[in-house]
Amino acid sequence: MNGLLPRLLVGLGAMLAGGLGAGLLGNGKALLGALLGGVLGFAGVVVVDAVRGWRLLHWLRGAQDTPAPRDAGFWGEVGYRIERSLRGLSRTAEVERMRLAQFLAAMEASPNGVLLLDAGDHIEWCNSRAADHFGLDPQRDRRQRVTNLIRSPAFVAYLQAGQFDEPVKFHPQRGPGTLQVTIRRYDGDLKLVLSQDLTERERADAMRRDFVANVSHEIRTPLTVLSGFLETLRNLPLDPVEQKRVITLMTQQAERMAHLVNDLLVLARLEGSPRPAADRWVRVAGLFIQVEAEARALSAGRHVIAFSADPAAEIAGVESELQSALANLVGNAVRYTPDGGRIDVSWKRADNGRGEIAVVDNGPGIARVHLPRLTERFYRVDGGRSRESGGTGLGLAIVKHVMQRHGGELDIASEPGRGSTFRLVFPALRVRMAEPAGPVQAAKSGADLRLPSR
Repeated sequence: MNGLLPRLLVGLGAMLAGGLGAGLLGNGKALLGALLGGVLGFAGVVVVDAVRGWRLLHWLRGAQDTPAPRDAGFWGEVGYRIERSLRGLSRTAEVERMRLAQFLAAMEASPNGVLLLDAGDHIEWCNSRAADHFGLDPQRDRRQRVTNLIRSPAFVAYLQAGQFDEPVKFHPQRGPGTLQVTIRRYDGDLKLVLSQDLTERERADAMRRDFVANVSHEIRTPLTVLSGFLETLRNLPLDPVEQKRVITLMTQQAERMAHLVNDLLVLARLEGSPRPAADRWVRVAGLFIQVEAEARALSAGRHVIAFSADPAAEIAGVESELQSALANLVGNAVRYTPDGGRIDVSWKRADNGRGEIAVVDNGPGIARVHLPRLTERFYRVDGGRSRESGGTGLGLAIVKHVMQRHGGELDIASEPGRGSTFRLVFPALRVRMAEPAGPVQAAKSGADLRLPSR
């Protein structure tokens, strides 16, 4: 309405001006002049409005990256209101784009795979985890039918059945070992596909089952022996010599079970403890003195044993754990090296600052096929010989955990007939060379972490 009144006033003014002009001419044609003035005024208004309308239309056809034409009257107000509406819609669209980007970023960060399917089961979007699970390309495979790319029969049947109350498990043709897929409908016929890699979980479950089975077997064997001997002592009259032999065997079996329980507790303690601080320094030479005494007592002169360490070398960590890891490796070397064999224990610092303790023997060696599994719990190269030597099958597993807690690693190299080399490799930040001190005293041992043979 605020644009109509000025137009009426302009038209009326043009008519009056035309009438007065004609009257002044004296021809008595005031009415004709008024009409002509009105027509000219109306034409002027139309032309001005057309120009203003064309300017607004030209702005609307463009990118609207400049302000709308700021004309007076009707077209100025229309342009202003259109510009304000467009700016509001643009802000709303930008907010929605940001929310969508945040939502997609959250799904991209999800530990599970996410697939969005349209009503025709075409891929609308997928995150990188889903692409890894199903062997997809997030860009190239968009708008492709999902069953053309994921052809596992279990998945196809699950999708086509339309019953999504329970998830489905299957082995994808391209991807991890086992996937669990759940489908949920949303917004009508759209589908949300969630995938989860169960490979590690199933492997952990299998390891736990094997662990329980192995522990049960390891404990059941000595218990069976003890039960048999107790039955013998109860039912048979034995002379003192036979009784002594039976009691000795029973003691050995009881000690074997005690060692196993102790090793299990040590392993649980290592796995549940935080990483040792890097400000508690232990002399390597002090560790060697303790372990050498134990090794010579275990060898009883049957082997040539040599230890060599830099008196200034120190390792940051828990002394009892480091001593136990080294004692386990040296004890293994003594047990598995034939009489007359040689065992060398040495310390070396590499150019990159890392430290290394090497235990080298010239025993029978280990076949390459066994090396990757030596640190598994209860894994034995020769089960019969290991049990005869008093091993529980947990020693190297404990050594591996000790090294992991200290940021290092256990490296094993061996060949049949050429002996074995076990290396404890420590990172540079846990190794330093201190000022040489006086004679190294035997370090005090901490918690009892005696380790068995491998």
